[in-house]
Amino acid sequence: MLDGLDLLILITSSSIVWWFIITDGAFVMILDDAKLEIDSFSGYRIYPSKGKLFVRGDSKVFRFASSKNASLFLQRKNPRKIAWTQVYRRMHKKGITEEVAKKRSRRTVKHQRGIVGADLAAIAAKRNQTAAVRQQARLAAITKAKTEKKEKEAKKSKPSRPVTHSGPKVSKQQMKGGKGGR
Repeated sequence: MLDGLDLLILITSSSIVWWFIITDGAFVMILDDAKLEIDSFSGYRIYPSKGKLFVRGDSKVFRFASSKNASLFLQRKNPRKIAWTQVYRRMHKKGITEEVAKKRSRRTVKHQRGIVGADLAAIAAKRNQTAAVRQQARLAAITKAKTEKKEKEAKKSKPSRPVTHSGPKVSKQQMKGGKGGR
């Protein structure tokens, strides 16, 4: 315990608790669970017996930690615009030590849909085909295209050139009529 303890006194009021220790004629005050006020302008803590109290005409009470805060308040400065105030720091997310969990972005989910020419089952069947089956289908398509091309060429070659009647050759000037019969 304390050496030379003469007297220990406990005094309480509203929300403040004072411990008074009187030792060897000296008077020591210890604050326990002291009520801390909050500065109306800056948001800082005001410890007991510190700061200023301002009561407005409408009986609203304002507490200030320093005359600087009181002065800025009376000049009607906005604490949201003054960088060192707690309000500003809270608004601009300054000094937050705890890392907030990152917002999870929504993942896009793939949906399979049929296309105009093919339904979903046909698309799935094509996707699940093996390479050998695809190769055979490709070769079959190529041979089919070749045969169709040959058939077209055969049809084109059958009609012969149109017969032109062979008459006396006439020059272009004569065809046009020449000088017009002078």
